[in-house]
Amino acid sequence: MSSPTGPASGLPVRMPRPRQPGRHRRPEPAAAPLGAPPLVLAVPGTPDDGARRLAEELVSIARSEMPGLDAQIGFLDGDGEEYPQLEAVLTRAAQENPERLRQAAEAAKALADEAAEAIAAAEAAGEVVDEVPPIPTVPTDGPAAVVVPLLAGPDSAQLRRIRQAVMGSGSAAELTDVLGPHPLLAEALHVRLSEAGLARADRARLFTVATAADGIILATVGGEEAAQAGGITGMLLSARLAVPVMAAALDEDGAVVRVAEQLRSAGSARLALAPYLIGPEVSAELITAAAEEAGCAAAEALGEYPAVGKLVLAKYAAAQGITLQQPSPAMR
Repeated sequence: MSSPTGPASGLPVRMPRPRQPGRHRRPEPAAAPLGAPPLVLAVPGTPDDGARRLAEELVSIARSEMPGLDAQIGFLDGDGEEYPQLEAVLTRAAQENPERLRQAAEAAKALADEAAEAIAAAEAAGEVVDEVPPIPTVPTDGPAAVVVPLLAGPDSAQLRRIRQAVMGSGSAAELTDVLGPHPLLAEALHVRLSEAGLARADRARLFTVATAADGIILATVGGEEAAQAGGITGMLLSARLAVPVMAAALDEDGAVVRVAEQLRSAGSARLALAPYLIGPEVSAELITAAAEEAGCAAAEALGEYPAVGKLVLAKYAAAQGITLQQPSPAMR
């Protein structure tokens, strides 16, 4: 069992990495500000153990990148018990919001009092106080939660349902954009293709893969709008692999086959299907069936690739005006 705020006791929790010594140590991650609203990850699709493990891993990554972050999970089709329903999670966040702000204000006052006492003690000892530590400010209003959709692209049907859950909760929660397009997602797609033996892992090393594809079908969900948006990440992936990449919507009849025919007509002989999906949005059987229909192999969905968790946090941070160290895609 898991709670809305994270894994239950006994499940692994990703902890912040210890600070490395030396000049080239990794910068300390930005801590969550006092009174910051919770990040609520909105998970589409049919809830199951796999979707829960994936969501818990992604929020664990987000917590490790921002210590003190309150990250919760809400399932669009949750049952209210094992899989907390998104609307219920947001309703509870709205109910807890006044108490959260009150506790944050008390914590800020305690910090201010400690700083004042330390300064007074230093001055009484004849020391010169050159720098006064900053006292954190606490918001008096703002959203009760920041909702991040677990979607790589603009699936209008799923986004409509997420908006309805936000409005139905009465929480005045803030809804962010979907995760893509982004260079880190192109990197994740590249990694998944290479893991399946469908792409070279590193162009710089110039080793060959006998099964490497010379044309990629970027599989999305959300109809033509999602396919067009996926084309941006497709261009980034094409630049990494130096092969043509075309997007097609799994939920649009015949779209994957049409794109496969276009790629073959353009000279691509070995095709591969790269799911531009986090995972819970559609069943694995649908991806397999689409690949079989197009006559090609398929890579795994993006899943818990670390960059996905970092993008979830980046959406939250942008909504809250928090500056993060920007992750850079690995050079391939």
